Amino acid sequence: MLSTIKKFFEQNISTDQVDDIEHKLKLATAALLIEMMQQDHHVHADEKQQVKAALMEKFSLTEEEAGSLFNLAEAEASDATDFYQFTSLINQHYTKQQKIKVIEYLWSIAYADQHLDTYEEHMVRRIADLIYVSHKDFLQAKHKVQSEQ
Repeated sequence: MLSTIKKFFEQNISTDQVDDIEHKLKLATAALLIEMMQQDHHVHADEKQQVKAALMEKFSLTEEEAGSLFNLAEAEASDATDFYQFTSLINQHYTKQQKIKVIEYLWSIAYADQHLDTYEEHMVRRIADLIYVSHKDFLQAKHKVQSEQ
């Protein structure tokens, strides 16, 4: 799986030698977004579009690149047994602001279908705890996304 991911990034993201940590961070972030999309067991087209839009914004990807990353991350998320493999990378390498932005992306996906499921809210809270986003920042991210809806 990692060789497929590395090949994707080398072909689509950069022509220079690509940093493996950056690959893993992009994949980890995308996998969490996909996990959020699947939390209520009803994947809506709006949620898929919101995940791809978040990937395009966060990593400056084209629509095609975001689609490829989405597919890779979907496979990675389905193989994962927990969130730790994703959150540990984010926690180690993202700044406080980048972590808060991930929480905002999670909220935006949760609200993409115009309905916040309790499983979705629980997941955002869990991820926020795992990446050490304060409760205050967690709530501010939620309110920011709600006001943009």
